[in-house]
Amino acid sequence: MKRTVHYIITGCIAALTLVGCGNAPSLQSYFVDHQESASFISQDIPISMLNIDTSEFTEDQKEAYNSVSRLNFLGYKSDSTNVDAYTSEVNKVKAILSNEKYLDLIEFSDRGNRIVMKYIGDDDEADEVVIFGSSKEYGFGIARVLGNDMNPQKMVTLAGLMQGADIDEEQVKSVMNFFK
Repeated sequence: MKRTVHYIITGCIAALTLVGCGNAPSLQSYFVDHQESASFISQDIPISMLNIDTSEFTEDQKEAYNSVSRLNFLGYKSDSTNVDAYTSEVNKVKAILSNEKYLDLIEFSDRGNRIVMKYIGDDDEADEVVIFGSSKEYGFGIARVLGNDMNPQKMVTLAGLMQGADIDEEQVKSVMNFFK
């Protein structure tokens, strides 16, 4: 009887260990696996490096901006010679982002370019915000926005401001040149 109980307990512990170690790919592992690949470009950008003028931001916008500590960027360049590889990589990223832990913020398309913004967290606080943009003509990029006490709705507002911001191109020149 003692031996049977021991086997049952050992079996339960082993089962819990195997279930807890899921094999599902994560965005973090995707970044790590592809950051050294010649087809990809990877940048880790502290938000302070962008030199964005916040003087005309509202308090909510400043709070959102100050909650961000850094951006991790991974880009893949597409051209006529790697259409199948591009499609395969986009499908891998879409599969990762289809995980239920990624909650939807915004999704839109414009002239064949698609932008998806998701987050991990709850309605009040995001642990991570992910922006995925793809274009068959240029490739795709994934930005992981990392910080503390990020509010998902304020991040949407901040993303809109970043589109019109006068960002010093020298600081992101290597990323821009990669897609040319």
